[in-house]
Amino acid sequence: MNFTFNQSRPIYQQLADQLEEMIFLGIFNPHDQVPSTTQLSQQLHVNPATILKGMNQLVDKGLLEKKRGLGMFVTAKAPAMIQAKRQEDFYSNYVKAIVAEACKLNINEDTLINLIKRGYDHD
Repeated sequence: MNFTFNQSRPIYQQLADQLEEMIFLGIFNPHDQVPSTTQLSQQLHVNPATILKGMNQLVDKGLLEKKRGLGMFVTAKAPAMIQAKRQEDFYSNYVKAIVAEACKLNINEDTLINLIKRGYDHD
C-alpha cells in the first residue's frame, strides 16, 4: 500500500482520493478494515488530524464506516458507488466532449459509434 503526495492539493484530499482508488481496485474490499489513523500517520509522517480529515470525507460519502472501538471499514456498497460516480464523471468529462466535437465535424451518431467500435478493435 503506497501513498504519494504532491503540492497540488491538500494532503487530506489526496489521501481520500488514494484510499478511494484502493477500494475501487479491490485492494480494500467491502467489510475490510482500513489502516487506522495512527498507523497511517506514523507510516506517512502526516499529522493524525490530516489523516482523519481525509478518512472522514470517505465516511461522509458512505464509502467507509466507523465501528466504535474497532476502526474504519469499507462499506458493502462502496465499490458500486465509486463505479457509478466514475461512470457519470466519464460521461460528463469525455462523452459529452466527444459528441460535441463529432457534431462540429459533422460526424453522425452511427459513424461515431463505428469509430468507437474501431477503437475497441485496436486494443
